[in-house]
Amino acid sequence: MRLAFMGTPDFAVPSLAELIASGHEVVAVYSQPPKPRGRGQKLTPSPVHAFAETMGLPVFTPASMKSPEAIADFQSLDLDAACVVAYGQILKTEVLEAPRLGCFNLHGSLLPRWRGAAPIQRAIMAGDKQTGVQIMRMSEGLDEGDVLLSEIMDIHSDDTAATLSERMSHTGASLWPRALAAIDRGGAAGTPQVGEPTYARKITPAEARIDWSRSAAEVDAHIRGLSPFPGAWFEAPGVEGPVRIKALLSGLTEGSGAPGTVLDGDGLRIACGEGAVRLIRVQREGKAQQAADEMLRGFSLPAGTVLA
Repeated sequence: MRLAFMGTPDFAVPSLAELIASGHEVVAVYSQPPKPRGRGQKLTPSPVHAFAETMGLPVFTPASMKSPEAIADFQSLDLDAACVVAYGQILKTEVLEAPRLGCFNLHGSLLPRWRGAAPIQRAIMAGDKQTGVQIMRMSEGLDEGDVLLSEIMDIHSDDTAATLSERMSHTGASLWPRALAAIDRGGAAGTPQVGEPTYARKITPAEARIDWSRSAAEVDAHIRGLSPFPGAWFEAPGVEGPVRIKALLSGLTEGSGAPGTVLDGDGLRIACGEGAVRLIRVQREGKAQQAADEMLRGFSLPAGTVLA
């Protein structure tokens, strides 16, 4: 099939690789414009953009797919279909209807649960035990299209947003060949979504701060759902003032005490509103990620320390 691929982050790269390996003709790749990154703020292409260039594919990075120029360029591609994975832009009707067979999206949840921008993070943060990947026919509504293919996946107790996203990216990619074969045969009408929708709103910096008054299960899910980005964080007392520390991996443990109190200064066991968590991997402000016990060799947090 003659395809356009639209995606931006690492999550989308396996899907593009699968489409190429399946023998489809990918005539255009759309991705978000390069962004300044690093200390030098050098303009850096997205992971999809970079991968597409290594494969010799033409890449388009319009600032807005709503502009008349971008829409006209897309319409001129004479596509059979467009495959969309975490592209990051809203597509207007003129774009959705341009390909002969339509536009199709790989979404990281079991719709209609967690429609929106951050389904993987929100599923972990909510304590969900299962999630999934689905390919749906796109409509103008937010993730409201009919579902063509689904794969249910378990959320493990030690999953972070990064580990779950990695598994889901490959499982989701594997759905594309079957979905496109069905679409090409005309047998992909899809199944309407059933149930009350929930929405995975974008993660805001304000909600990344850890609230130790919540239960240990909630704090643990909060930490893992925001790892590695933006990273759940707390403040610890330092010699020159509060030090911000990101918690990147945690687990449930036994213990009780006033919320935010360090119960075990050797292993960073922290009391919550109910129960306790043990921090496993952390990152001090301005430092690299490290195991919690490694951090404690150079930064003292004795039992009784209260974290904010």
